Amino acid sequence: MCSCGRERGSVVTMKLYSWDLSPYSARVRMQIYAKGLTDIAIEQPPTYGTPKFYKDHPIGRIPLLEIDGEAIPESAVIAEYLEEIYPEPSLLGATPRENAHIRTLARMGDIYLMNNTYMLAVQTRVLAAQTPVTTGNEGIVALLGGQLASNTRALDRMIGRDGFACLGRVTLADCALVPALFFLENVLPGTGVADPIAANANVAAYRAAIQREKYAARILVELHRGLEERRELIRSGAIEKIRAASRAAREAAEQA
Repeated sequence: MCSCGRERGSVVTMKLYSWDLSPYSARVRMQIYAKGLTDIAIEQPPTYGTPKFYKDHPIGRIPLLEIDGEAIPESAVIAEYLEEIYPEPSLLGATPRENAHIRTLARMGDIYLMNNTYMLAVQTRVLAAQTPVTTGNEGIVALLGGQLASNTRALDRMIGRDGFACLGRVTLADCALVPALFFLENVLPGTGVADPIAANANVAAYRAAIQREKYAARILVELHRGLEERRELIRSGAIEKIRAASRAAREAAEQA
């Protein structure tokens, strides 16, 4: 590990455990890049998919921010923690009201867009099979697709008009929205649900503009790389072996 940061006056060491395709990990990586934090190591979790990983990390997901051997889960929690210990440059606002708006937009990216897209991916196995199929409940697919359309319309009314989510600069809102919109654009069509971005002019304009911002552009390169790696695992059939091993590891950890 590398030495970085200070908490209550003591030097701490940090690693971010991440995967290229993880949108929640991408959110934290973009924050790290935008803040210029060069001392936080970014790695794949060495024990991921093993009983030890699920024993050590009950939530069983990434990103994880490891601090002196202890891990913080959940991207939103990690983002707030990093803002607290690295207040400059700030990815928040200058007032509580501005911060509330930033957090609302970030939550829309995380929950209103990303969570529904993820559930659609599960229902259709779009990230697990060469030919996506539904689980038999078309009603769930239609419901999730309708929620995404409605939520994107809501975002269209709230998004900034100057190439950023708000405040005319990169904030935590952009960090959450960039990977969320990537998944809408690149994963959602495979589920059979129409991409709602094109139907919302302000969101479409934001997506086009933010892709040219250097930190967002870096994240999008990583996300595209991760998506191609995932597709290759699907084509080779390796993804099913990985998923089976992961399920077995979780079950073993829960029974231990």
